[in-house]
Amino acid sequence: MRIVLLCGGSGKRLWPLSNEIRSKVFLKLLKSPSGGREAMIQRICRQLDEVGLLHSTCIVTHHSQVEITRSYVGEHIPIIAEPYKRGTFTAVALAASYLHERMQVDPNETICILPVDTYVDTAFFRLLHRFTDVLSESKAELALLGTKPAGPSDQFGYIVPVLPKENEDYAFVRQFIEKPDEQTASRLMEDQALWNCGVFAFPLRFMLSCLKDKGHPVKVASWLDQYEQLANTSFDREIVEHTQPIIVIGYNGLWNDLGSWSALTEHFEDNVIGSGRISDDSANTHLINELPYPIEVIGISDMIVAASSDGILIAHKEKANLIKERLPQGALFPRYGEKRWGTYEVLNHWENEFGFEVMVKKVQLSQGNCTSYHQHLHRQEIVTIASGTAEIFMDDKRHTLLPGDVLQIPAGVKHGIKAVTPLELMEVLIGNELAQEDILRFEITW
Repeated sequence: MRIVLLCGGSGKRLWPLSNEIRSKVFLKLLKSPSGGREAMIQRICRQLDEVGLLHSTCIVTHHSQVEITRSYVGEHIPIIAEPYKRGTFTAVALAASYLHERMQVDPNETICILPVDTYVDTAFFRLLHRFTDVLSESKAELALLGTKPAGPSDQFGYIVPVLPKENEDYAFVRQFIEKPDEQTASRLMEDQALWNCGVFAFPLRFMLSCLKDKGHPVKVASWLDQYEQLANTSFDREIVEHTQPIIVIGYNGLWNDLGSWSALTEHFEDNVIGSGRISDDSANTHLINELPYPIEVIGISDMIVAASSDGILIAHKEKANLIKERLPQGALFPRYGEKRWGTYEVLNHWENEFGFEVMVKKVQLSQGNCTSYHQHLHRQEIVTIASGTAEIFMDDKRHTLLPGDVLQIPAGVKHGIKAVTPLELMEVLIGNELAQEDILRFEITW
């Protein structure tokens, strides 16, 4: 069996802590068994490892999140980079093509698709081992995992089973409906419908056959060439709703979709994370503050207060999801980001009197890590070392910089920065369209 983790997200529903670079799956807010806090992606990788499936796992994510993903999961898990965000169908199709072409996976091997933002017990992942046998026994092409609904909701897909005998491990699916209205959801629950847990399992040959039938390519390069023109579609609507026979395995344990502040805060160990306090009469209110300034919350219940370099959110938990509609369309420019080598924070960003953009960033590199060896064609950089020792590789020459040293890097000059010790530096960027991707990478490590 091969596991494919879908690790996407626009970074809007858990704004301002999440953004285009650091989406919700990278927020270290969940309690870790070893103490401290862990992110969703760390939790699911840990649980997959506990049931012996991490070694056969790969991850699909947007190319802008490859570096942060690598920093969270290590070097041994294959990461498949999407050039554009185009929905779960396209992500699964790219993964199937990658497994078939690049990893030479047997077409009869079972592929299991998992979302990263699911909060479950480890028993949930033990069920995945059953997919291969039940697919073979049932002769079905597609298997799902479903759980009993907590109530009618328009946020989930519904699986209506053909009720099995008590001793059967699975049921055939009579109907699958993606995100119905609440009235329809109530009727489906009367038919013993299950919530779709977002897990899909199928033989690799099934997905390859679907792609050929729809006129899609099965080569990775062909997918990547046409990605920008593809529609944003879901695997549920493109594949599940049009496939028969389908089977479903029932899961009766803890299952939560951590797609909202309301759902996520249910699993917090503390009501306050970061600098600040909440008054005793503020019931079911949570404060998450990444800023260095304390926040005092007094006399308001059922609220989420979240603050980061990207902004501040103060909302009733039931209304917090509306932030997705209020944020600007298109990619948000993140003021905080994580990379495989460390973190950065945008302190200021403006246009000077000559019409050039100016950006001031605080950058931190972990000891021994380095940025890629790269060049920017449309901006210059002025680097000032605040603390630590840096090695700068610039136009094939090495320079050692100490605290207080300043180095100017003109546009077009190849360069990279390595942290000899834990390193903190200030970067001043001057050029055109600094928010756009103006980078050519030559070596990831050097």
